[in-house]
Amino acid sequence: MIADLRMFGLAAAAATGVMLVAGWPALAADEITIGAPLPLTGALSPEGEKLKMGYELWLEELEKRGGFSVGGVKHKVKLVYSDYQSQTPRAVQLAEKLISSDKVNFLFSPFGSGAIKAASSVAEKYGVPMMASTASSKEVYDQNYKNLFGLYTPNDTLSEPIAALVKAKFPDVTRVAILARNDLYPLALGGEFKKSAESRGLQVVYFEKYTIGTLDHAAAITQIGAAKPDWIVATGYINDLILIRQQMADQKVAAKVITGINGPQYQEWIDAVGAVGNGVTTASWFHSSVRYKSDDLFGDTQNFVKLFTAKYKSEPDFTQASGSAIGVILQMAIEKAGTLDRDKVRSVLANTEFKTFFAPVKFGPDGQANSYTPPIFQIQDKKVVVIYPDVIKQADLQPVAGR
Repeated sequence: MIADLRMFGLAAAAATGVMLVAGWPALAADEITIGAPLPLTGALSPEGEKLKMGYELWLEELEKRGGFSVGGVKHKVKLVYSDYQSQTPRAVQLAEKLISSDKVNFLFSPFGSGAIKAASSVAEKYGVPMMASTASSKEVYDQNYKNLFGLYTPNDTLSEPIAALVKAKFPDVTRVAILARNDLYPLALGGEFKKSAESRGLQVVYFEKYTIGTLDHAAAITQIGAAKPDWIVATGYINDLILIRQQMADQKVAAKVITGINGPQYQEWIDAVGAVGNGVTTASWFHSSVRYKSDDLFGDTQNFVKLFTAKYKSEPDFTQASGSAIGVILQMAIEKAGTLDRDKVRSVLANTEFKTFFAPVKFGPDGQANSYTPPIFQIQDKKVVVIYPDVIKQADLQPVAGR
């Protein structure tokens, strides 16, 4: 009978998209459970898998140390995964289930600003601190929530340095075209690029949105070509930006500067587009070349990169690193609080600067990190090189070949 009930529970979990790691959640007094809704299937599955890789490396290193140390007592940690299939309404539903039914102690966020903003209302409703791994849009943090803590700095910390570099390096660049995915983060980012360009006297000659799931950008790219821009900016995610760059090449639409966020910093984007990826600029909140000493279980950026590379046979990108980063921040907050009491952990999160391998992370009054400078990159010879900030700079900004 017990076996039958257990099988029924597993079937029900599968039906709702929930996968439990290492058993049932929160059955032992010395066990901490963390809910982790992810897009493991659907259009955003590449990003979901990347976050999961970061979680798993952090959890592996944590287990070597016997788990969290809370008030002198070691606590094992379980992650409870939920696949929301790249659908934001489902992410909200599963966040509610993780808290109300699975009784997780804390919550990791879904992927991306749109899903995070939606799910954060659930975390706020139940008073559960939620670690937001991948939300940079200010619109996520304008709700006066006390339980949302975002790893990424605001979108203008990406658009402003790129615009400044373009203006300084290429004074003949005057016309800008922007194509943005109609989703909270990519659209907000497109808006920030518009502001950054116009504040420097550049003319935005094209600004359009494309719908989520668009499989053909030919018409938009034709219009971009007709506008004769010197700088083309495209926002979206990996699959979006692979297709956009390929179709730009097919239609021979070019510009002196081409920027894509997020996508070009991923090796799979570079592999997919080949030589036409060279010269594309991009940005993110982490790169394996940064060098931070940390108080977390990795000790410094170099050790994190070493461990990640040994486990996965490739260097970590910023999304993978984000998964591990929110893990170590939550761990340090709980251990500093010395308790699992959510109010006390929340207070530590709100009032502490965490020295992590990812960056020194301090959350502002709205819950968004405001304490570090994200790197800017360019693809050169099919490799990612840092072009800003100067302290980790590897190369200068170059024009896209053929312009």
